[in-house]
Amino acid sequence: MSATIRAATPADVSAMHALMYELAEFEKLTHLFTGTPEGLTDALFGARPSAEALVAEEAGLIVGYALFFHNYSTFLGRRGLYLEDLYVQPSQRGTGLGTAMLRALAAIAVERQCGRFEWTVLDWNEPAIRFYEKMGATVLPDWRVVRVTGDALDQLATPAERVAS
Repeated sequence: MSATIRAATPADVSAMHALMYELAEFEKLTHLFTGTPEGLTDALFGARPSAEALVAEEAGLIVGYALFFHNYSTFLGRRGLYLEDLYVQPSQRGTGLGTAMLRALAAIAVERQCGRFEWTVLDWNEPAIRFYEKMGATVLPDWRVVRVTGDALDQLATPAERVAS
């Protein structure tokens, strides 16, 4: 592997956004992709950053990224590191870059005294599941992602009307 892994900078946002779209294509989810470079810039470098990112650079080009943030485990009483995305361009797969990025993230989690490092994987992505298990990860069979978005989120956020008696 000859790519360099480093913290993302504002200059990387455009390339990262393009890779995020590539990930959406791979996952067949482009119909859900509404992120913008401006939103990504705000999330990573705005007044109240909500995420961090690493990028993999090869010959001056960004060929992969990992976007992550902290969560908190009440059971462990410690924060955790949550990996939202890990993407490596197909031309770079098999070079050890994905492994190196996961190791860099694990090192950040250990350095920050996180109780765990976790992420999700699509159930049909068998190559990724095998890769993660080979790295020592456990794919939890008894947990499901719960999500509320769009109109359903707006409706949930609206206080229920009181029923007059």
